Amino acid sequence: MRSRKIVTLIFAAVCLSQLVNGQSNIKRPNILFCIADDASMKSFGAYGDTFVKTPSIDSIAKEGVVFDNAYNGNPKCSPARACILTGKYSWQLKEAADHNGRFPTEFKTYPQLLEKQGYKVGFTGKGWGPGVYDTQDNPAGPQYNRIRTAPPYKGISDIDYAANFEEFLNKKGKTAPFCFWLGAKEPHRSYELDSWKKAGRELKEAAVPPFYPDNEIVRGDLLDYANEVEWYDTQVGRAINILEGRGLLNNTLIVITSDHGMPFPRVKGQIYEEGFHIPLIAYWKGRIIPGRRVNDFVSFSDLAPTFMEVVGKAPHQQMTGTSLMKQLLSKKSGQIDPLRDHVLLGKERHDVGRSNEDGKDLAYPVRAIRNDSLLYVHNIKPERWPVGNPEYGFLNCDGSPTKKYLTDLVPEDEEYFYFEMNFDKRPEHELYNIQKDPHCINNLAILPEYAGQIAKLRSQMEAELIAQGDPRTLGKGDVFDNYIYYGKRLDYKTGKRISSLKYVKKPE
Repeated sequence: MRSRKIVTLIFAAVCLSQLVNGQSNIKRPNILFCIADDASMKSFGAYGDTFVKTPSIDSIAKEGVVFDNAYNGNPKCSPARACILTGKYSWQLKEAADHNGRFPTEFKTYPQLLEKQGYKVGFTGKGWGPGVYDTQDNPAGPQYNRIRTAPPYKGISDIDYAANFEEFLNKKGKTAPFCFWLGAKEPHRSYELDSWKKAGRELKEAAVPPFYPDNEIVRGDLLDYANEVEWYDTQVGRAINILEGRGLLNNTLIVITSDHGMPFPRVKGQIYEEGFHIPLIAYWKGRIIPGRRVNDFVSFSDLAPTFMEVVGKAPHQQMTGTSLMKQLLSKKSGQIDPLRDHVLLGKERHDVGRSNEDGKDLAYPVRAIRNDSLLYVHNIKPERWPVGNPEYGFLNCDGSPTKKYLTDLVPEDEEYFYFEMNFDKRPEHELYNIQKDPHCINNLAILPEYAGQIAKLRSQMEAELIAQGDPRTLGKGDVFDNYIYYGKRLDYKTGKRISSLKYVKKPE
């Protein structure tokens, strides 16, 4: 009897050792990370009334947890996605802090780290980008974009995201756990003009933000955008059905988000509420209590350490964000961690179209702090144009019918203030009461009675940025202007676009 017990104990110890060492992968959780390209938080039903229909994502929200104060750290595609992958803040990312830059190989990504732990990783659609990288695969993992489909509108990518996810599952084998990035390219522009008519929509459905004029052009543009958000929802729904059909749903953490707000003026790429306040929804059957809403302030930099902890590993030492496991597994809603009462935000160079006399591409550096009631924004170089120079077409704003309508306005027009609100130069300091003014219309910084609050918020923000090694706050911010832009460049003498720099990958 005694020898039988000893054998049993040895067998149990061996099994536990195999599990810890990644030799037995069956019970380790899978991760499906779904990210839209340019979808505003308010475009999802889980965040309130909207004219956009997102039934698949809304159903996941009801069965999971919704984060009401989630932020991207930097409201542009490649820097926001770099924050997700590295668990670092935007200003800590060197070249990857700029849009269309280079992803430094010194930064470890969670897909790389999980792959070393025996996870099968991959992505479909859009991973990290735009920009260049030296690794063999995209920082989000190996690409699965082979399977194509016929989308309902011309502006939508023909990549069948859900089908490619299924192909990934077929190739990964039955035992290995997976971590997959489903990156839709929607609702990034361009759109099929008036696709809303094909969809049988009506102009009266659209909800127009107060920083745009309410007219048929803007309403139609918003409805064309809605069609593409709904395509993302459809793809997420199909991916979830695939998991369920394979019996994988019970052991998969699903995270749903978007990299930043919609590709419209004053939203995408701008440090205002709709640009950086993003959706974040998580589902994990048996682990996350359904129907919860969390008020803690969280950031994209918190996702990589979360994914590491989910699989039972400590966050990499380079990661400066903080895991959200406490928020995911809590039994209550509301505030889980009282220390998570604010978030920092920033931006450097996004797109070309802003130059000094020698033709160098310049950043529009901003740092900001957002707490439960206030948003303080420090425009560090207010003499520069925030959306790019007018003579080059305000290139840090995607072309669209809405943009054209606004930029065609002239000072004599009654609606010219809409142009000023969206494209004009900004004061050094901005302060908004988000509870009363969620659209960031009324700048309280011009009122003397708010000087004390501005000083307090700025002091708090800069102390944290200095502790995090932010070059801009430490007086070395010109480094961001000197990084190479790898997208289609601009000849500042002629104002014409020229070809991108040819990039040769360096050895890893």
